[in-house]
This record gives sequence, structure tokens and C-alpha cells, in this order.
Amino acid sequence: MEYIVDRKDRLDKYLARMLPEYSRTRLVKIVDSGLVLVDGLTQKPSFALQPGMAVVLDDPGPSEVHDLTPADIPLEILFEDEALLVVNKPRGLAAHPAASLKEPSLVNALLARNISLSQTAGSFRPGIVHRLDKETTGLMVVAKTDRAHVNLAKQMETKTAERRYFAVVAGDIEQDKFKVDGPIARDKHNRLLMTIDASGKHAVTYIKRIARLTQGVLVGARLETGRTHQIRVHLRAVGHPILGDKIYAPREYGWGPMQLHAAYLAFDHPYSGERIAVYAEPDSSFFGKDFVHRKDLEDF
Repeated sequence: MEYIVDRKDRLDKYLARMLPEYSRTRLVKIVDSGLVLVDGLTQKPSFALQPGMAVVLDDPGPSEVHDLTPADIPLEILFEDEALLVVNKPRGLAAHPAASLKEPSLVNALLARNISLSQTAGSFRPGIVHRLDKETTGLMVVAKTDRAHVNLAKQMETKTAERRYFAVVAGDIEQDKFKVDGPIARDKHNRLLMTIDASGKHAVTYIKRIARLTQGVLVGARLETGRTHQIRVHLRAVGHPILGDKIYAPREYGWGPMQLHAAYLAFDHPYSGERIAVYAEPDSSFFGKDFVHRKDLEDF
């Protein structure tokens, strides 16, 4: 296969765009194996492509098998029309199928609703504009059409869309509000983890202290950027890991359900331009449930 690059892009992101049927993880492995040439040379997945460059790769073979069997899983839909829906994702439900995933995902639950879903993100991620981690609860917008998907994805990229979270973190926080500004990249020793790295992507999170609890501190988090595991990585980096985070929190704080909930989502409707704002309270497993208020997420 040979492609001529049409715009500036990272090599791994470009391949993901050209080959949406393959997961980003698999494409990175193919690049790392030296099976991709850029103008005749092997490169790293992060290599910066320029327009006119030639990208050549061997046929990767059959794509990974993803289970797209509809699953009858109850979903709380807080907004829905012909273009999109907003779902309050429960804990333990992955956003979309993966080769390593043995149980149904949100995509499987959406397919059981027998509705139209966008195909922009690839055949195994119909409708998925953005993701939440499996153990994170809260709001996700799902696109029903490709037109809506492209528009919503652009809003995520340009920060027109707003995403705000509640979290319960370890330690004590003296400041009422503060900003965490730290570039995020994949951990060089474990590709499944993210870390603060000067060579990573620009990432900014705004934090607001809301209440001190018996278990920790309830905070609000507002994303300026949307990097993988951003809130989890940033809060750990400033010494306040999220309780229940079994990947990033020290063992003494990793017990119980992860205390991260995507409570507020706002965006411009891709057809009408009307501003849509949706709020969802966390479930009963959230330690700070009795202390959360929508207004706490709207003034920082």
C-alpha cells in the first residue's frame, strides 16, 4: 500500500486516518516493527509527516476481530434527536469493542437500539466521537450521522465543546483553584500508560476544590485539552491521585470504585447551532455524591 501525504500529521495518526479498520495500537506496532517506510526510510510512530511524502506499508493482513453483537444493556439517554444522543455511561462499560475486550461495550448497547450511527471513526467504533475510560462514569455524546460526527469532533479539537468532571482525590488541597499545565505522552516503559513528558502533547486541566470529605477532597476538573487519561495523569502529577484509580494511584489509594465522573457536557448542535448543555449527577458509588452541585462546575 502506498499513500501520498495530503497534510501535516503524525505518522501514527495519519495511518489511523487512512486505515480506520485497524486500531491505533496495532498500527503503532506495525510502525515499530519497521514495516512502514516514509520516503524509503523507517520512522517512529510520532514522526512528523509533511505534504507530498510517500508512506508505504505492507498489507497488514486481516483487521482485528471486534465483537459487534448487539447487547441489551440499559442506557440512560439524557438527550436525543436525529443527529446525536448524549448517554450517561455507567461504570465498567468500555466505550467501544477491542480485541482484548471480552464483554460488551457501549457500542454493543447502542447497536441494540437499532438506530443509525456514524461510521467516521471506523467500523468497530460507530458513533463514538470521544471516549471515557471504562471505570469512569458520565456523559458521552454519540453521533448518528457522519456530518454530526465531523462537526462534534471538530468542536472537541477546537475546544468549542466543554467537558467538566467531578473527582475525589487523595491528600489535602489548600488552593481554591489552580491549573495543571503538563504535556502528556505515552510512557516509554509501558505503552498502556500516559505520563508527563516534555516531548508530549500540550495538555491543560483546571482544578477547583469543592469540599473536604472523610475519604479525600472533592474537586471539579475542566479540560482545556482532551488527552488520553489527562485528568488522572495531571492529578497524580501534582500529588493528588484520584481515589480508586488502580493504574495511576498508589496502592493505598487504589481501593474501591474510581472516583471520576464526567458530569457536564456542552456543545453547539451540529445542525441548528443551538448550545446544548447536559448535566448528570454521579451514581451512589461516588463518595462525594451528596456534595456535588451543577453550579460548582459552571464557574471556573
